[in-house]
Amino acid sequence: MDKSMLGDLDSLAEEDKLRMSAMIDQLQIRDSLRMYNTLVERCFTDCVDSFRRKTLDKQEETCIRRCAEKFLKHSMRVGMRFAELNQGAPTQD
Repeated sequence: MDKSMLGDLDSLAEEDKLRMSAMIDQLQIRDSLRMYNTLVERCFTDCVDSFRRKTLDKQEETCIRRCAEKFLKHSMRVGMRFAELNQGAPTQD
């Protein structure tokens, strides 16, 4: 976890800081899993048309790879944009 996230929590007791840190870590894990599940569901729905075989055919494999790359690039871009906006936001005292 990014230590700057706990910067405003200096006034809390150590036990509360640890509890907050654990909660933030859980939220980050949950968000990562949610993003992964969304990626799998979306790309599978868009790219897999039939269940003729256990494995993906070449066209499905290419589609899945392209879909995953686009999804991840988009997610990274959105994250960077939020970080830029957050840096420009006025801080509260």
